[in-house]
Amino acid sequence: MAAAISVTPLVAYIRKRRPRSAVKLQCYKGLEEDRKQWEKFYERHQNKFFKDRHYLEKDWGHYFSHHNTPKVLLEAGCGAGNTIFPLAKKYPQLYIHACDFSHHAVTLVKSHPNFRKDQINVFVCNIAEENLCDHIMPASVDIVTLVFTLSAVSPAKMPIIIQNLGLVLKPNGHVLFRDYAIGDYAQTMLMNKNQVISENFYFRGDGTCSYYFSEDFLSRLFERAGFVVVDVNTYNKEIINRARNITMQRRWIRAVFRRP
Repeated sequence: MAAAISVTPLVAYIRKRRPRSAVKLQCYKGLEEDRKQWEKFYERHQNKFFKDRHYLEKDWGHYFSHHNTPKVLLEAGCGAGNTIFPLAKKYPQLYIHACDFSHHAVTLVKSHPNFRKDQINVFVCNIAEENLCDHIMPASVDIVTLVFTLSAVSPAKMPIIIQNLGLVLKPNGHVLFRDYAIGDYAQTMLMNKNQVISENFYFRGDGTCSYYFSEDFLSRLFERAGFVVVDVNTYNKEIINRARNITMQRRWIRAVFRRP
């Protein structure tokens, strides 16, 4: 069962280790290379890789349906729609903007059998470089969902993304965040394979990248962009793979930030 936890010995070990010098920083080729790799990812896997995120209703349901008032949501980094389609079904009054920098991902969303133009506006956008206000009215969004998206970009670009999200959020609007945490099993595997780009930032075997967050780092990112921390916690779930005889500690951060 997943639960909020304190720092584990594994996390302390990872924090003490430095990226190996054999991996040079130029291994990371930038956002254009990221986009190409995610295009290949969605061409290869289509909409079969990620499961629909029904847990969002349990975690944050009151944000989507407060007093039955219609809400406007932006899903930043929508992928094939594993967040937006469960939410659209559960909350039919919700109007959804959704964007991704992969053209193929946006095409998958538009071809989904539950896609409705009157409820979902989906578009291609690199939120680390393009102004969201070119696609959405400023200060018009109640909620931004940022679910396993921020980890896919360089930490140097994260402040730009957060500032961009703030432009379209209404005052007292919220960012709902969920992403990988330091000490996750996948991080230890990437570290052991020497696939380090920089501290807590790695490249996977398929060419995509992944960053692993601490609560402090994440909170500072949002606070420096003018947000207020409402809630931030790290969760752990132990998964046993009996076929491979391994135990995996999967860790993620769940957080809520408010724009004043």
